[in-house]
Amino acid sequence: MTASGSYIPFSTRPDREPDHMLRHRGFRSPGLRLPTLALALLIGLATPVLAGPPAALIEEVEGDIAGAELMDYVAAGQVIKLGPGCSLVMSYMKSCRRETISGAGAVTVGAGESKVEGANLKTDVVNCDAAHAQAGARETSEVAATIVRGIGSDSPAMPQAIIYGASPIFEAKGSGTLVVERLDQPGDRQQIELSGRQYKGRFFDFAGTSHPLTPGGTYAASFGPAHIVFRVDPQAKAGPGPAVGRLIRMD
Repeated sequence: MTASGSYIPFSTRPDREPDHMLRHRGFRSPGLRLPTLALALLIGLATPVLAGPPAALIEEVEGDIAGAELMDYVAAGQVIKLGPGCSLVMSYMKSCRRETISGAGAVTVGAGESKVEGANLKTDVVNCDAAHAQAGARETSEVAATIVRGIGSDSPAMPQAIIYGASPIFEAKGSGTLVVERLDQPGDRQQIELSGRQYKGRFFDFAGTSHPLTPGGTYAASFGPAHIVFRVDPQAKAGPGPAVGRLIRMD
């Protein structure tokens, strides 16, 4: 987020060329800026270690916030503190509840919603695939491989996940080749070479490219040993949107 609250794709780094500019069918994006909080990552602040399975994702931050950073997963019981004039947006992965919290106070993360003391709380429910958010990478990959092998002219692929934005965010840690291929319309294939310089080393956002996916399409994605088959919601729009509704976890 900028001071004015506008969205900036987070798959960028100011000190080097971001991975979504490197090799994506020859595409080179114009200069994109870095979210303010991400500067902390470049000076060595460590990401908190989760005390349990991820309950929510921090999607936006502004100001002096302790206990969480942009695109951190947070676990139930974790406490986040906001200073005066600060705000954050977090989305719960199981309940799809999106919370905007502003002002000085403390936030205790729950299983599906937060307990907020002092700060202001506004809530909404967004489209997200709660089942995919809880699935393990190994389980997802094994099922995806079976689905892809079984595809035939009269056997439509059954997606394991649904995303609600045409510009997905892939959680793919480290370097390697990310391949995204449409299954219901052969010939639509994208291959992206990731060098490990994704945001936080693992988040690659298609909102920072000019290659959105097709609403209603069914795709297979692979990154190293990880595989998944997913569908883009027919009403999905390209560009930024709630991260929890665009997230494809391959880590």
